[in-house]
Amino acid sequence: MVRIRVLVVDDHRIFAESLAAALAAEPDVEVSAAGSGPAALRCLERAVAEGRRYDVLLVDADLGATASALQGNRPAIPVQDGNAEGLVDGISLVAGVRTGQPAVRTVVLAEKDDPRRAALALQAGACGWVAKDCSLSRLLTVIRGVLREETHLPPALLTGVLRELTAARKHRTESERLVESLTPREREVLRCMVAGLGRKAVAERLFLSPHTVRTHMQNVLGKLGVHSTLAAVALARRAGVGPVDLTGDVVERGGQLA
Repeated sequence: MVRIRVLVVDDHRIFAESLAAALAAEPDVEVSAAGSGPAALRCLERAVAEGRRYDVLLVDADLGATASALQGNRPAIPVQDGNAEGLVDGISLVAGVRTGQPAVRTVVLAEKDDPRRAALALQAGACGWVAKDCSLSRLLTVIRGVLREETHLPPALLTGVLRELTAARKHRTESERLVESLTPREREVLRCMVAGLGRKAVAERLFLSPHTVRTHMQNVLGKLGVHSTLAAVALARRAGVGPVDLTGDVVERGGQLA
């Protein structure tokens, strides 16, 4: 018998352990539970090291609900940004797992239907969005379905999710157009801003004076039509602009971006 390895990730321990026990009653399902995003990542890494990868990740939509990442329209943060207390939101965990272990299928478990967050979950790489009060048989259907490359959404959410995805695509197109209006140097400064670097750090990295960096940053904000660094970073992420590689070499003086 081929066994399905499932990892339940929920910071409500009673719920996580109860769901794990219910799923484990199935003869073809093997289940573990984790109480935070970092704990889930450790479980996934350990499983890979032992040659026993997980097949499906069930992630609480409200994981780390006190994290600020769950508020507003800010894009999901990288999972490595979560701190030692496990403040990594569920959608960010989905995105991190998709990048690190793309073979793992993720399903988000939610207290309530939310088209916007369901759309974010799908964009992050989730294969399904399921209500926590659904039946066990329904959840098992979803688990087995996502392993067949199916995507599962409650019918009541479908219209709202499609609307959100269409709007997101429109916003991305507009954001990409604005980013394309930047010069190569301004795009590099923007990538530094996405990485969270301040004016002094950007100046040191690009061998520029703080005054010059300030001018570049003002130009970036003006061309993007925003009034704060936070808004510029959000727009950049919508356009697919990633952070500058902080582990690599700095830009050389006199390079083509100067």
